[in-house]
Amino acid sequence: MPVFALPMPALPTLFSFSIRLGDALLWGLFATGVLTLVMAASQGLGWSRMSFPFMIGSVFTTRRPRAMALGFIAHVLFGCVFALLYVAMFERWQEASWWLGGLLGSYHGLFILIAIMPVLPVLHPHMASRQHGPTPTRQLEPPGFLALNYGRSTPVVTLLAHVVYGMLLGVLY
Repeated sequence: MPVFALPMPALPTLFSFSIRLGDALLWGLFATGVLTLVMAASQGLGWSRMSFPFMIGSVFTTRRPRAMALGFIAHVLFGCVFALLYVAMFERWQEASWWLGGLLGSYHGLFILIAIMPVLPVLHPHMASRQHGPTPTRQLEPPGFLALNYGRSTPVVTLLAHVVYGMLLGVLY
């Protein structure tokens, strides 16, 4: 028995919820597959030249086939991690719906297009920058604001793919 004990008030916790990990990962994998399918279809149809798997994989290697393979694996893993974040939000709000998922997806897509794409040349070891242009080691075209350097439809397709990703998670989780 402790000699001196003060009663501690209950402190609110930031994560006072639990997620269904198996469901989150399963539906995250599915939603990532659909997002990847939409983005790949947009490339095949000539609507966009952006490939998330290639951009991610080319951080690790300059060999194109290996970059695609590594990037695809990383993209799927990132999609599952983001699914856990979406699900954490759903659990925190105690509601999962298509419109909440779509709202999170629109935020996710806009954040990528507006905040990440312009700074990517600074972070990516093989991407040229707008200020310095290509070099022997930096030959990937920089995406620019809204990734418009990869095609005029790229922002619309990217945003749509992320909204669909979120909607699927909101409905299926």
